[in-house]
Amino acid sequence: MNFFTALADPTRANIISMLSQNERLSVAAITSHFEMSAPAVSQHLKVLRIAKLVNVEVSAQQRFYSLNLTGIKEVENWFKEIRNSWEDLNNRLFDFLENQGDENE
Repeated sequence: MNFFTALADPTRANIISMLSQNERLSVAAITSHFEMSAPAVSQHLKVLRIAKLVNVEVSAQQRFYSLNLTGIKEVENWFKEIRNSWEDLNNRLFDFLENQGDENE
């Protein structure tokens, strides 16, 4: 599963946002922010884990989740690639239009 599929759901996007503001959170702490069952939240966390956006740490009977910085970096790098492509395209278009003005003089 890719990160776009994982982040397309508002609940999962909210979980990522919550984890970005906390070093790690238990499933109970995450569940307390939603009006859904713990198993439903766990399914969302599973999707995020499969997409490599979160890490899970088991401690006794609890599971703690944190951001997987490697996975988050992949998302960031993808956006940088897209931004760089658009900037390159815009620069080439600007150069082309600027040269068109030179030819018309």
